[in-house]
Amino acid sequence: MAKAEVSLEHLFRVFTKPENDDSTLAKIEKHLSDNVSDFLSQHVVTKKTSLEEIEKDFSDASIPSAPEFVSSHAETLLNKLVAHSVNTYSPTFIGHMTSALPYFHLPLSKLLVGLNQNLVKIETSKAFTPLERQTLGMMHKLIYGGEASFYAKYLHSARHSLGAFCSGGTIANITALWVARNKLMGPEGNFRGINVEGLVSAYKHYGVESLGVIASKRGHYSLGKAVDVLGIGRKNLLSLPSPSHILDPKEALEAGKAYQSQGNKLLAIVGIAGTTETGHVDPLSELADVAQELGCWFHVDAAWGGATLFSDTYRDKLKGIERADSVTIDAHKQMYVPMGAGMAIFKNPSDSNSVRHHAQYILREGSKDLGSTTLEGSRNGMAMMLYSSLHIFGRRGYQLLIDKSIELADRFAELIQRNDNFELVTKPTLSILTYRLLPPSLSELSSISSIQQAEINAQLDTLTVSVQKQQREAGKSFVSRTRIEVSQYHNAPITVFRVVLANPLTTEQDLNSILEEQLDFAKQHKIWQNLNLVCDSKIA
Repeated sequence: MAKAEVSLEHLFRVFTKPENDDSTLAKIEKHLSDNVSDFLSQHVVTKKTSLEEIEKDFSDASIPSAPEFVSSHAETLLNKLVAHSVNTYSPTFIGHMTSALPYFHLPLSKLLVGLNQNLVKIETSKAFTPLERQTLGMMHKLIYGGEASFYAKYLHSARHSLGAFCSGGTIANITALWVARNKLMGPEGNFRGINVEGLVSAYKHYGVESLGVIASKRGHYSLGKAVDVLGIGRKNLLSLPSPSHILDPKEALEAGKAYQSQGNKLLAIVGIAGTTETGHVDPLSELADVAQELGCWFHVDAAWGGATLFSDTYRDKLKGIERADSVTIDAHKQMYVPMGAGMAIFKNPSDSNSVRHHAQYILREGSKDLGSTTLEGSRNGMAMMLYSSLHIFGRRGYQLLIDKSIELADRFAELIQRNDNFELVTKPTLSILTYRLLPPSLSELSSISSIQQAEINAQLDTLTVSVQKQQREAGKSFVSRTRIEVSQYHNAPITVFRVVLANPLTTEQDLNSILEEQLDFAKQHKIWQNLNLVCDSKIA
């Protein structure tokens, strides 16, 4: 491989803008752009290469001693990285929450990279700071619907913040519960607050054995990280059973009262607006009532489903979210923004002050620096990408996209129900659903004994895993799989296909093709063949 000259002159050229469109760097930029465009027009997996083979290309831990030409390195990336990446743009990639992006993000990303702003401090961001504040205000208004006077007062206030931009839902959930914890155990009398004196001193001062958080078992795993990071402890994350896939308000109230009767304090109830596995929405209004009765914070994790608020048709599915103290929402999910655009939004603009930090060299008191109330310090200007999307799509444009996804999910559910070879396991609330292969001769499976069910379901689990792997390796389409408890099988866990319908390019024909491919793989499997032969006698 050709090596570049080791000199400051060569390095200076790497830092400077190409002189004209015929320059080497300009040609490289066009070549990379064309290659990415070609890649995005292909199947989910363009080359059938094992992960072990790919790892060989990235197995040398030595840092190269000599510089490499940009053109040479670009070819390396195309051959070793791009060629083996996953085409999340494909309309048949319907297994995860990562979807196609509008193409305008590619040229806009040049601004983001080229300007290289750091949102921790106005001195390294200038106009990006008021842009981010405005964007957070837009999302706050989408959720809470405040008056114009409210945003005129708080949008650019140095003493307030309507939210925190962050890398994703995990950091947003941690941030929200961090604010809740510090506010609950803030300064009182001679006690200077948990952020100054620590968890042990806070528990002693407030006479508390432990802090707890209530959520359903469908809650995102980031909640476990949050209670870990905040020192609350994972045993104090009360994950309640959810056979109906939502958090039951009565059970949450009973669990909260029982927990507090033991000398503990309930920090928060977390409602989910679009669970990761099944897309269900907790009864947010009722949970807000429970949180009020228990005297705790109410947080809504709407990382996935929050964008439903753009739709006048379906926003009532999130009724009650406006009563939340804080809301997590990810723009890189159903708002079609590149990865790394999460937000924690706070109803009360003063709440984020409970985590405010100052540092004389960078975060001075009284400044409008956003880094003073964010968990992350240095951050890029991803708010610009959301700001642009909000303007380019507009609220009505987002409504069209959200409505299409929800309605396509409903049609897919109907396709599955009409097909004798499949079983719809969870109907879509938003645009996520689960299903599995089920031979026609097993149509009465839910009515037989739990012992017989367990035996047959174990075989169907193996079949589902096998078909999902085969479909993934074939590379034409992709659905994910998960394992959930379902009421029709005595709340026993079964393995299911999980589908996320967010790509606006996905058609009903794509979905039919995916089912046909899965059935073809299943019919070649001995489990499918054996079940069709013997299940009638077992059920009898």
